[in-house]
Amino acid sequence: MEIGVCVKRVPMVGGKIVLTADEQEVDTRMSGFTISPHEECAVEEAVQITERLGGTVSVITLGPAAAADQLREALALGAKRAVLLETDGREWGPIATAAAIVAEVRRHAAGAPGYDLLLCGNEAADTGDYQVGIRVACALGWPCVTGIKNLEITEDGAGARARREFRGGEETFEFALPAVICVKEGINLPRYPSLPGRLRAKRAEIERHEPPWLEEGLRKRLLRVPAAERKQATVLGTGTDAVPALIGVFEEWGVLP
Repeated sequence: MEIGVCVKRVPMVGGKIVLTADEQEVDTRMSGFTISPHEECAVEEAVQITERLGGTVSVITLGPAAAADQLREALALGAKRAVLLETDGREWGPIATAAAIVAEVRRHAAGAPGYDLLLCGNEAADTGDYQVGIRVACALGWPCVTGIKNLEITEDGAGARARREFRGGEETFEFALPAVICVKEGINLPRYPSLPGRLRAKRAEIERHEPPWLEEGLRKRLLRVPAAERKQATVLGTGTDAVPALIGVFEEWGVLP
């Protein structure tokens, strides 16, 4: 079974979000980069499927040359092939991103057995886009299911059953392959890359293509960081001098009899 997994290079923003001076991008100069959590689970799911049924996992990303690091992360987890759709670093919208992925899917089908399954993260960790997987499926004419937290492939590899949580219940979908499936974090627990896996990923060759830039109808004007709740601490005093003030606070809160 040939499985393609779309991953995205996203910043590891663990603290305060800072914008660039022109308010067009998140300032990532002090941040590291990683794979979106949903997509890390998608890589693990693809590897598990090929371990059961045989086949090859290819990871695909659209981004700058530095995104090769995220492809190597996926290779260390068990993927066998990596494809970098290299850009000049500009942020691509969902329409252009989907078009580049569709071109890669068709290019792979022309030179080798095509993908039987394409896995995507349910949404990007940085921009929150939910569009790419759906747009890819529509362009290819494949079935698409989203929000998936359980996936089963039939033994013959011709069909699949996917389940997702919905309003306190569960929805089940059965469909033929090829298909696009957007999975959510929690569908599995991604493995920790082994030392042999890291060494193999470091030596692996990455296939590179340069998709043409595609203008979209939407224009980004600026980014805005939501106002954060301001916290303030008041020093009541030090030592025994603070006791009367502390009792006054307790009385104000109504916790003293």
